[in-house]
Amino acid sequence: MVKPNPPVRVKVCGTTRLKDALLAVECGADAIGFIFYKKSPRCVTLKTAKEICSKLPPFVHRVGVFVNETAENVNRIADRCGLDAVQLHGDESPAFCNKIRHRVIKAIRVQNAGSLKGLSKYTVDGFLLDTFKDDQWGGTGKVFDWDLARRVKKHGPIIIAGGLNPRNVKEAIRKVQPYGVDVSSGVEQSPGKKDPKKLKAFLKTVRGS
Repeated sequence: MVKPNPPVRVKVCGTTRLKDALLAVECGADAIGFIFYKKSPRCVTLKTAKEICSKLPPFVHRVGVFVNETAENVNRIADRCGLDAVQLHGDESPAFCNKIRHRVIKAIRVQNAGSLKGLSKYTVDGFLLDTFKDDQWGGTGKVFDWDLARRVKKHGPIIIAGGLNPRNVKEAIRKVQPYGVDVSSGVEQSPGKKDPKKLKAFLKTVRGS
């Protein structure tokens, strides 16, 4: 008997408004992401993130995104907001990740096969693979070579990010069969503001995959 593939988890990231978070959950999102990197156009304040987190229903994961932040600040913000996991999007080392008191998703910016060396050194809960761009830590809106992602599934749960939208997410899932997918710019009207039609279409596509 062929074992069925488990459902692909969906994280809607770059959330700055409660109505967007609630719509994402209503459409079937498993996790809501909040960016605490001040240089990001999707950056959210601790106060806003805490308020949104407090109004999300149970079984929905709250994920904070950080870039080269201190471990003390990551832990403080995660505690204040009640985050379930933190996503580290910078140059954080394996030793740094071990200082975090919450579940850790280490983001890797993929440029080529060499970008994926060293994953075995990390003892984290999963890896998010995003597209490399020199001057950006994420939110590029560009896809990377998904064939590379299949090679690193042995290191832990893999989440695909980078340029996903309602038109291409089904192909990404077919090629990689990842643990999850992460979407931000692909379902937006403008940075930090989600487009209801795109959001609904994205979740419908994933759930129908």
